[in-house]
Amino acid sequence: MTRLSGITPSGEAHLGNYLGAVSRWAAHSRPDDLYFVSNMHAMTIDHDPERLRDLTDHQLAVLVAAGVPGDRLFVQSDLIREHMALAWLLECTCTFGEASRMIQFKEKSRGSASVRLGLLTYPVLMAADILLHGTAQVPVGEDQSQHVELARTLARRFNTDYGEVFVVPEAVLPEAGARVRDLSDPSRKMSKSSSEAHGIVFVLDEPEVIRRKFARAVTDGRDEVRYDAVEQPGVANLLDILAVCRGTTAEEAARGIGGYRDLKEAVGTAVIDTLGPVRERALALLEDRFELTRIRQEGAERARERSERRLTEAIALAGLA
Repeated sequence: MTRLSGITPSGEAHLGNYLGAVSRWAAHSRPDDLYFVSNMHAMTIDHDPERLRDLTDHQLAVLVAAGVPGDRLFVQSDLIREHMALAWLLECTCTFGEASRMIQFKEKSRGSASVRLGLLTYPVLMAADILLHGTAQVPVGEDQSQHVELARTLARRFNTDYGEVFVVPEAVLPEAGARVRDLSDPSRKMSKSSSEAHGIVFVLDEPEVIRRKFARAVTDGRDEVRYDAVEQPGVANLLDILAVCRGTTAEEAARGIGGYRDLKEAVGTAVIDTLGPVRERALALLEDRFELTRIRQEGAERARERSERRLTEAIALAGLA
């Protein structure tokens, strides 16, 4: 029952990524789970090649430092021939209508005079990611469930037209993780694409930077520490973060905290303590490129071994060998 999860290096890893997904991957990984850095998906918009290389290594280092099993972790572009070969087979299986109906394509292309073709076809590449590795389950939120449904459609069509080779995957809701909001605007989630850097806590931020960001976090004028996501969203966000770091509930985390200054100091300290070991290990890996390269190469070899038979069979069934 292979389960595949990926993360795109479109920016530096932040607290929302870590508490919402990465820490859960490390703590609740099953023997058949696979994880990958989907750096090819970061090319659907303008990108700087050198920054993409750095962000790919950065994301890989954070995943390893967090405890995601290295023997089930790989970088997408290290299997670029395999992923692109299958993506072409699936593009020749997919229709234009199916690709253009993807909600994210509609939203991101709306109002733009020039849209990259990759924005249209990347859901097919995503299907290739899923099908290449024999994925049975894909943990995704609502915004990605349509892409998994496309992978299901293409798997069934290929199996029917050419021969049985692909597992038909299913979307599953991921285990509930922390929903970390932007510190400068708690109405939106913490995101790599935010223009307000002080609202984002990055995994590799220095401790004093983290303290300053929490000291500036938006709250309200009440100075009343209680959990109310509707009336006090900024305070609720801080309590959610504190609760996850302490392994308790938000209501329990609020007890004994007299005011917003104390709350911000408590959350900053808890986040520094939580991220500290990950930050230290990730920086060591980024400093020791030999070790990071070894992990990356071994991950690619294992991923290639897992997928080789399936890709070879698909190529033959499609008439190319």
